Amino acid sequence: MPKIDSQTVLKEILKKPGAEKILAKYRLPCLTCPWAAYEIKTLKIGQVAKTYGLDLKNLLKELNVHH
Repeated sequence: MPKIDSQTVLKEILKKPGAEKILAKYRLPCLTCPWAAYEIKTLKIGQVAKTYGLDLKNLLKELNVHH
């Protein structure tokens, strides 16, 4: 999988094993939002982090760690 950056859409991030657990750790609301099916296909992680005040730098760092 290519490196995840602020422009990566949630749909692509969720293809990575373990990504959902990391996103939940950061309390990403999109995973439980009623609009999730739509948002996951279109929203970029940078947009979500800005909207919800998430620590984008550390979130990207964790998502890009290879297990």
